[in-house]
This record gives sequence, structure tokens and C-alpha cells, in this order.
Amino acid sequence: MTDTTIDRADLGNAAQTDGAAHANGAAQAGGGEHVRLGYVPVQNAALKNAAIVPMSLRSVHFVMPGGVDDLARPSGGNAYDRRICLDLPGFGWQVHRHALPGGWPRPGAEARAELASTLREFPDGTVVLLDGLVACGVPEVILPEAERLCLAVLVHLPLGDETGLEPDVAADLDAKERTTLRGVSAVIATSDWAVRRLVSHHGLAPERVHVAAPGADIAPLASGTDGVSRLLCVAAVTPRKGQHRLVEALATVTDLPWSCVLVGGIDQDPEYVDHIRGLIATFGLQDRLHLAGPQAGAELDASYASADLMVLTSYAETYGMAVTEALARGIPVLATDVGGLPEAVGRAPDGGVPGILVPPENPAAIASELRGWFGEADVRRRLKAAARGRRAALDGWATTARSLAHVLGRLRHEPRRAA
Repeated sequence: MTDTTIDRADLGNAAQTDGAAHANGAAQAGGGEHVRLGYVPVQNAALKNAAIVPMSLRSVHFVMPGGVDDLARPSGGNAYDRRICLDLPGFGWQVHRHALPGGWPRPGAEARAELASTLREFPDGTVVLLDGLVACGVPEVILPEAERLCLAVLVHLPLGDETGLEPDVAADLDAKERTTLRGVSAVIATSDWAVRRLVSHHGLAPERVHVAAPGADIAPLASGTDGVSRLLCVAAVTPRKGQHRLVEALATVTDLPWSCVLVGGIDQDPEYVDHIRGLIATFGLQDRLHLAGPQAGAELDASYASADLMVLTSYAETYGMAVTEALARGIPVLATDVGGLPEAVGRAPDGGVPGILVPPENPAAIASELRGWFGEADVRRRLKAAARGRRAALDGWATTARSLAHVLGRLRHEPRRAA
């Protein structure tokens, strides 16, 4: 259950959100062998005064969900966790991974006991980073250790924001998350929007909530198809990602020459996947809309390479790593205006916006923007130019790791008081 060394092969394939360059770096480590160096190479040569970081690394124990390496169930949170394990050593932190199986964030007794046992084994003053999916639903396990350990919680998505939860379940998870986050030394969120949301919603001390936005690996520019027709959605097929809205919108623009591929895990919510398949059949879109399942590596790269427009119709996102993966290839984006998605879309250095934001829960708005995309060549040219500009300005994962390393370093020197 516990791995106390970094194994570059842990990163596996690139999954939905790990870049190809990262996968190649993992391959150079000789499979699962542990490589011991006298120094740790800095990950981003563009960083000021970048050279080497001495091998006298501090240690952080990173507690993650047991499925973090399951490429059949890819997620942005899992990809973020894996990538941070690779990049934190470049900023002075040796990562000890603890991937704990369980039905997080509502685990059974055995998973709770294993988490409690794992935390008890850490010596006083140990720096511990906990994935919020593991930590936020079990304050009764986390808080007894908060005075003894230096605890930071990484929140990928507030628990109550998951779509499809029963109201009482959502309220219970929300209350537990509030208790947990108020009791730890630091909270880390993945966008400025998420920081503001956590501070206001849970009443956290602003100076204890930090941002470490996901990075992006710049990839070759996507060649696309004909420059307009191929649509791509990269997201797990779940209610929160809202693929039904996309299907409903596409059903109203069948006079346009589009084709669409839905790439993402299909076993998280089988009932919803069946609903999507039923909608596709009902609207007669089987020949134009393909449910591809999860993809990784060269297969995912090929899907991006052939895409002309990225489409994401989520109900809730703290950031939206699939958006920046598309922009890293110069692909414009059509996305719902929710959470951190506008932040992920961002702007090119010249101020150009590389995407179209539509109101949530509005298939008609999606359809209208698709008609504009197909019908107005000037709109396409402007969006593509902005996407290429944004591509050049995206922060890499070294920026993410540096932000996290700064937070972890402060934990060792500041009094352990609650967020």
C-alpha cells in the first residue's frame, strides 16, 4: 500500500492529462529502477538562476487515492498527483507516496483504519500532503493528527460540487470538508477561482489557502482535419462533465458537417454512460459521434492532433486541465462558463481570447456558438491565432511544483495553526 521512493515508472502512460514529454522522461529512467543521483535536475531551464538543486532533499509524505495510477479511470486530479511526485524533487522535496485504496471520499471502516494507521506512523513534525478526496470526508481521522503533523490538503474539487449527489449526501460531505480544511495548517487549490471559493464558502483564513495551478506540456501544433469539422471532448463520462448537453446541442445542428469524439473513462457512472449512448441513438448520431472511452499516450495524442475544436460542457470545474492540454496544441476551446474554466482558457499575450464561453445548462447556446464557428471564417482565424498565442504563454509543471514547494517549506517554519 505504501511506497516510500519515487519510481519514475509510476507515472505510467500519459493518461488523459499527462503530456507525452513527461512519458518519455519516465521511460528514460529504465522502467521501474530507482535512479540515485548526486543532484536533482531543475525541471524548467527558463527559471531564473536555474542550475542544479543539491540532493539534500526534505521529505513530504503524499497521501493519495488508491486509484491514482489506474489508467482505465483517468482524471485530472490523478494526473496532477502523479506529475507532482515527479517534479517536486527538482525543488528540494523527496516525495514518499502513500496510495490508499477505499471508496473515497466516503470510505469504509477498513480504509479509515488504514489512513489512521498511516498517519500515526509518521514522526512528530512530518510534512504531509493529503489529496482532498482522501482527507476531506474524514475529519475524525485527520484532525487528531493536525497538532502533531504539518498537514496540507490539496483540493482538486470541493466534495459538495460533484454533480449527481443526493442533497443530504452533498451537505454532509460539504460540512465534513469544512471541518477538515479549518483544522489543517494549509489548503492548496488549483486555481485562483478555487481559492476564492474555498475561503468564502468554508470561512478559511485567506493567508492559509494557496494556489498551485496545473501546468501544461507544450505539444506539437495540432494539424486538425479541415480546420473546422472535428470536435473533441476529453472528460470522464459523468454527470458533472455534462456530455448530455453536448449531445443535445449537436442534435440541433445536424445540417453542419461536424464529427465528434468523446474521450474519457466510461466506468465511473455506467448509468450515465448508458444515458449518453441512448441519446446518441435517439438522435441518430451514431455515425458522427463516437464514444471512444479512455485514451492515453499516442492514441490520445492522435485524437488531439486531428481536433479542430475542443468542447467541454462541465457543470463544475476548479480549473480544467483538458482545456490547457488542447491550448498546448493550439486548439481553440468552447467551454461552459463555470468555476475555473475561464481561468484555464485565459488570454494570449496580445489579449486575444482562445475560446468561447457559454452559459451552463444551455444546449441552445452551445449550438449557436457552433454555428458561428462553422459559418464565420474570421471567428475561426481569430480563435486559432489566440490559441497559438496562449500556447506559447502557458506555465509549465515546474511552476506548479515550485508553488507547492513554497507552501510545504512554510509549513516547516510556521506555527502549526489551523487554516
